[in-house]
Amino acid sequence: MSALDISRSFARRLCLVAILLTQISLSSFAQKSAADGVPSSASKAVAYPAAKKVEQVDDYHGTKVADPYRWLEDLDTADTKAWVEAQNRLTDAYLAEIPARQKIKERLTKLWNFERYGIPYREGNRYFYTKNDGLQNQSVLYTVASLADTPRVLLDPNKLSTDGTVALAGTAVSRDGKLMAYGLSASGSDWSEWKVRDIETGQDLPDTIKWVKFSGASWTADGRGFFYSRYDEPKAGASQMSGVNEFQKLYYHRLGTPQADDPLIYERKDQKDWGFSGDVTEDGRYLVITVWVGTDAKNRVYYKDLQAADAPVVKLLDDFDAAYNFIDNDGAVFWFTTDQNAPRYKVIAIDTRKPERANWKTVIPEAAETIEGANVVNNLFVVSYLKDAHSQVKIHQLDGKFVREVALPGLGSTSGFSGKRTDKETFYAYSSFTTPFPIYRYDLVTGKSTIFRQPKVDFNPNDYETRQVFFNSKDGTRVPMFITHKKGLKLDGTNPTLLYGYGGFNVSETPYFSVSRLVWMEMGGVFAMANLRGGGEYGKDWHEAGMKLKKQNVFDDFIAAAEWLIANKYTSTPKLAVQGGSNGGLLIGAVITQRPDLFGAAIPAVGVMDMLRFNKFTIGAAWASDYGSPDNPDEFKALYAYSPLHNLKAAKHYPPTMITTADHDDRVWPGHSFKFAAAMQAAQAGSAPVLIRIETKAGHGAGKPTSKIIEEYADIWGFLVRTLNMNAPAS
Repeated sequence: MSALDISRSFARRLCLVAILLTQISLSSFAQKSAADGVPSSASKAVAYPAAKKVEQVDDYHGTKVADPYRWLEDLDTADTKAWVEAQNRLTDAYLAEIPARQKIKERLTKLWNFERYGIPYREGNRYFYTKNDGLQNQSVLYTVASLADTPRVLLDPNKLSTDGTVALAGTAVSRDGKLMAYGLSASGSDWSEWKVRDIETGQDLPDTIKWVKFSGASWTADGRGFFYSRYDEPKAGASQMSGVNEFQKLYYHRLGTPQADDPLIYERKDQKDWGFSGDVTEDGRYLVITVWVGTDAKNRVYYKDLQAADAPVVKLLDDFDAAYNFIDNDGAVFWFTTDQNAPRYKVIAIDTRKPERANWKTVIPEAAETIEGANVVNNLFVVSYLKDAHSQVKIHQLDGKFVREVALPGLGSTSGFSGKRTDKETFYAYSSFTTPFPIYRYDLVTGKSTIFRQPKVDFNPNDYETRQVFFNSKDGTRVPMFITHKKGLKLDGTNPTLLYGYGGFNVSETPYFSVSRLVWMEMGGVFAMANLRGGGEYGKDWHEAGMKLKKQNVFDDFIAAAEWLIANKYTSTPKLAVQGGSNGGLLIGAVITQRPDLFGAAIPAVGVMDMLRFNKFTIGAAWASDYGSPDNPDEFKALYAYSPLHNLKAAKHYPPTMITTADHDDRVWPGHSFKFAAAMQAAQAGSAPVLIRIETKAGHGAGKPTSKIIEEYADIWGFLVRTLNMNAPAS
């Protein structure tokens, strides 16, 4: 899910403390380690690979800022490659000394080996869904005429590479269910190459679409082609990996023609940061163009009449004043969810024949809960809400009248509920921290849910409990947090605890099942997830309270969550680890530089660590909508004040830290983690290790093979078993 999402609508389609009441010295836990099978070398100082410093100083609005590790931004130099190899050797050697690591890997492998399904959807007279037998590196796409029939393999990504690093990046099936456009991504890259498959024969057509990024595909009703968005091919000598992504364009591909002949539907030569998502309405009449700028929730909406020859692109919503997420249309009337004058969203209707705001109609008004999304199925609105960061789903008539609430199994998260206007059924997945994604079929006529597929994982969910608590942040804001652990937990301050957070880009963190977290809890660990400002849990206001000049609120919320866990004796500093990825990696980098005394270990993953140069690589410039820009004097001051790289202090005691990144991460450039690791190793006082784990043939996280995920979490949990002095898992 993950991470720094570029287009909110695209992301939805596809599918991150000062008072210690319990003082326990690190040395006392080091003495205990021998009984837990932890080597005594855990407290020895680490000899880090040499990292040269260069004379690089930049001037930001009169402030001189040194950047001695600038050379680590270039992944292709001999110096960087040698440094990466040396760091991986150091990390591998450190992890190899942890006896518990192999047991953890074995337990992860055993638990991961369960059959799991994706949510079915229907096109034409066929169903489509993914399935993973358990340890397959990539899920396999199946099709079936009837849910009672034997499914047929339509696409198996596992056969496209020997190591499982080629992943399915997206699919789009034509209206008649005869053809499928699909994207493939290699080694975790955001770049994808699209092809077209004949569903009946399983054979690919000659069509190939390249240089696609942050885009799906949408077929015209006649099945003769599809719309997609792409960037220009990088110029000779330019880096495909690190090059800045600018001037996305929207095209139409007609089957049987070369990509070079694809007609350009829309571009903006005057707006390098604008991106476009083209979706054909269910009735086939219109192309709805969502115009996004960076990661901002606000967007524009244009449309084109596909039934009128040479119809122009009409600017329906062009003020960039709010979020407008297209749901469906009833002829010329378009339905949207929007936060325009409704911070927690509402559903509105706009008649494109008289689109003036005075004519807009509110169909479903804003509620106390936050609307996450809506679909029209069986001529009903199926609306997904968030109530204190857990799911609610409600059914409304097309005039907005409430029909019923969908009964869910408990405190968890749902996804799915897609379909057509005439469908009588829809499918959804439900998950909680201890419920592993059962798939339900929902009958929209009777309102009944029945199990379509029930995963079976080798654990007893009744052995665990989840509660939601609320704590006050530094400024008094009330913030929710989920806490999950084995039943019978003693609140004595000695429990190993993992606190996770994200806090940005309007992303909501909700309960979901994770094999890796289950293993953590089996080892006696407590898992806590704080719903920080900057996310979307409480709508627009909650998001904006953690943006730009207010970003420090996010870090204050997370620090307050840690303080609450300690004050309520769930844990103590030597037993408290913190984790986050992408924007959450920035979170972890910021809090350990602001409060290094508070945490016992840190796992920042694929993090944005250099807040003065994030806009220099790949899609980084798009994040200015959430972070602000270093080119703006006031925003520079805020960025510089919390930038993890620039707030490390020499000879400071930082908690044991394992930074993780990947060599093909073209979302958050690996140079962020490289520079932060080199600087933190140089600054570290004492014996607490600062390691960096650099995955090969992997990216920001999407499409990562199961085998690599298991290896990574065996390393992470092994690191925490050693640094937090935990018990190894049972054999």
